[in-house]
Amino acid sequence: MHLTIFLFLIGLVILILGSNFLIVGASNFAKALHISPLIVGLTILSFGTSSPEIGVSAVGAWKGEGGLVLGGITGSNILNILLILGICSLVSAPVIKKRIIWLEIPLMIGISLAFWGMAATGTFTRIDGVILFSALLLYLLFVIFQERKGEKEKSPPPSIPLWLQILFMVGGLVLLAFGAEMLVDNGVKIARFLQISELYIGLTLIALGTSLPELVTSLVAIRKKEGDLAIGNIIGSNIFNLLGVTGIAALVKPIEVPKAAIHFDIPIMVGVAIATLPIFWTGHKVSRWEGALFLFYYLLYLTYLILHSSSHRLFSLFTTALLFFILPLTVITLGIGVYRHLKAKG
Repeated sequence: MHLTIFLFLIGLVILILGSNFLIVGASNFAKALHISPLIVGLTILSFGTSSPEIGVSAVGAWKGEGGLVLGGITGSNILNILLILGICSLVSAPVIKKRIIWLEIPLMIGISLAFWGMAATGTFTRIDGVILFSALLLYLLFVIFQERKGEKEKSPPPSIPLWLQILFMVGGLVLLAFGAEMLVDNGVKIARFLQISELYIGLTLIALGTSLPELVTSLVAIRKKEGDLAIGNIIGSNIFNLLGVTGIAALVKPIEVPKAAIHFDIPIMVGVAIATLPIFWTGHKVSRWEGALFLFYYLLYLTYLILHSSSHRLFSLFTTALLFFILPLTVITLGIGVYRHLKAKG
C-alpha cells in the first residue's frame, strides 16, 4: 500500500510538471505568432491550469472509471470555490468587477444546473460531450470578441526559442498522459484498499491534486493585488471543468454517473455555485469572514465524506446538526448581510 501511495504522489508531481511545461511552451508559441497576452490568458492559460483535470478525466473515462472522473470534476469545482476562494479572501479580500458578477457567475450557475440535468440521465454520452465542448468554444469566442474591442496591448516576444517551445509542449503532453495514468491507476487501488468508491477518491485526493495550479495562480494574483485575475481564474476554471473537461472525457468514452453524485455531490456543487452570488453582490467583494465561512464549509464537506465513506457511528448525528443548525444559521447570516447592503443603498 505504501508503494501505491508513493506512485500516486509521483503521478501527481508528473501531472503538475506536465501542466507547467505545457503552459510555458504554449504561451511562448502564441507570442511567437503575435497573439496578444489577453488571448493567451483567456485560452492557453485557462486550458493549461485545467490540463491536469483533462488528463485525469480522459484517462479515467477510457478506463471506465466514471466515479473517479465525475468525482474529480465535481470535487474540483467545490474546492475551487470553498477552499481556494476562501484562502484568497483570507489573504486579501478581493474587489470584483461587475462583469464577473453579472456575466461569469450567473453563467457558471446556469452551466452547473445544465450539468446536473445531464448527469441525472445517468450517463454523459458522446452527444453530451459534443454539446458541452461546443458550448465552451462559443463561450471563449464570445469572451475574446468582447475583450478585444478595447484591447491595445501588443504581444511581447517569446522568452525561449521555437525548438524549445515545441519541446516543452510535446514533453508537457507526454508528462500529462503519463502522470494521469499513474494517478488514475493508483487512485483506484487506494479506493479498493480502503473499500470506498472511486467517487470519494475523485472528490478528495484527485480534486485537491489537480486543483493545485488554480490555487497557485490565484494566490500569486492576490499577492500582486490582482483580485479580478484571481477570481476570474477560479470562476473560469469551474466553467472550463464543466464544459471542457467533461466534454473531452465524454468524447473519449461515455461516462456512467454514480447515483451518489447525482443525489448529493452534484447538488452540493450547484449549491456552492449559487452561494457565491449574494456574497459577490453585497459590496462587490469577498470579505475575510465570508472567506472563513467558505473554508469552514469545505471542512464540513470533507468531514461528511470521511464519515459517510467509513460508515462512522457519528455520521447520523453530524448530518442532523448540519441540516437543522449549521445550514439555517448560514442562510440567516447571509440574509442579514444582503438586507444590510440593500438598506445602506436605499
